[in-house]
Amino acid sequence: MSGFAIRGWCPDAWHPMAAGDGLLVRVRPRLGRLNRKQVLGLCDAALTFGNGMIDLTRRANFQLRGVSEAEWPALIARLVELELVEADPVLEKKRNLLVAPIWQEADDTARIAAELIARLGELPELPGKVGFVIDAGPVPVLPGEAGDFRIERAAGGSLILRAQGRTAGAEVTAGAEVDRLIAMARWFAENGGPEAGRMSRFTAELPEWAQGSLLPARGSCPLQPGPTSTGAAWGVPFGQISALALARLITDPAATALRTTPWRLLIVEGAAFAPVEGLVDDPADPLLRVDACPGAPSCPQASVETRALARRIAPQVTGRLHVSGCAKRCAATGRADVTLIGREGRYDLSGEGRERLALGRDKVLALFGAG
Repeated sequence: MSGFAIRGWCPDAWHPMAAGDGLLVRVRPRLGRLNRKQVLGLCDAALTFGNGMIDLTRRANFQLRGVSEAEWPALIARLVELELVEADPVLEKKRNLLVAPIWQEADDTARIAAELIARLGELPELPGKVGFVIDAGPVPVLPGEAGDFRIERAAGGSLILRAQGRTAGAEVTAGAEVDRLIAMARWFAENGGPEAGRMSRFTAELPEWAQGSLLPARGSCPLQPGPTSTGAAWGVPFGQISALALARLITDPAATALRTTPWRLLIVEGAAFAPVEGLVDDPADPLLRVDACPGAPSCPQASVETRALARRIAPQVTGRLHVSGCAKRCAATGRADVTLIGREGRYDLSGEGRERLALGRDKVLALFGAG
C-alpha cells in the first residue's frame, strides 16, 4: 500500500481515507446482508487490524476504524476471503448500490441487485459518489436516500427506471432492469455526466428510452427499532458500534444473518426483539433524532467534540439535532431543527431562535438546560 494517496473522496476498501484515529476502510455487504460467519469475521478483523470500532454509514455500509497503513494489506486479504470485498479494486469501486433492506429471497429487489452485482464489469468508470438504488419492494422505502440511477415501484405497481433529480421515470419490463441501469450509466459517462459529478446536477435531456411520466409509489416510513418481518431491528447511536457489541448481536442461536440499513439501524434475521445494552430499542429515543460526526479527536478536521455533547442536549431538543465538528457539516441526514457547528474550538448555534456564534461547551449545555 506504500505511496497510496489519501484524499477526501468517498472511501472503499481499496481506497481508504485518513481520519484522526487511523484509516477508514469501507465494507459494502452484498445486498446489505452478512451471514453469521461474515459478521464474526468482520468483527475479528476490526479488532485485529483496527481499533475495534465500526461505523454504519448512510449507504448501509460498514467502516472499520483505526487501521494502520502497515495492517491494511492483511485486512484487505481477510475481507476478500470473507467475500465482503471484491478481489478486483475496479469492481469494488463500481459496487456502489443501496438496496431496500426488507427484501425476500428471489423477490424483485434481490433479483435485480444480484444481477447488477454479477454484471459490474459492464459498467463504465463513474465518479466515486455515483451509485444505484434498488427499491423494488411492494412499497418504496428509500425515496429519501441519495442514488443516481434508481429502480423503484411505481404508483400503479410496475417497476420504473428513474434518474435522481427527475420526479418521474420510465417503465421497465421484468428482466430488463439491469440492462437499463447499465445503459443509463453509460449514457451518463459518455455525455458529460462525470463533469457534473452527480445525476441530480446533470441537466442534459435524458435519452428517449429513459423518459417517462410514471411517478414512484408513495414511500413508507423508515424502519424503527422493534420486530420486523425478518427478525428484529435495533438503533445504533451515531451509527457507531464496537466489534464486540456487533458480535454479541449474532451470537443468539436463533440469529442467522445481519442486515444493514441507511437509517443507522441493524436488523438481525431470526432474532427476537429485546433490549440490548448500548443499542436503541425505543422508537421515541431522542438519539434517533441526532446526527453527529465523530468530531475531535477522531477527525483531523474537527476542532470540537460532538457526540458526548449531543447525548447531553438531545433530550432537550424538539425535532432533529445535528452536531458537526467543522464547517463541512458531515453526518447530516437532512434538514435539522437545531445545528451546532464547530469552529476554532467553539460552537456556532442555529435553530429554535437561538442564533449564537462562538459558544463554549459549557454555554451550549446551559442554553439547553443540560448543564
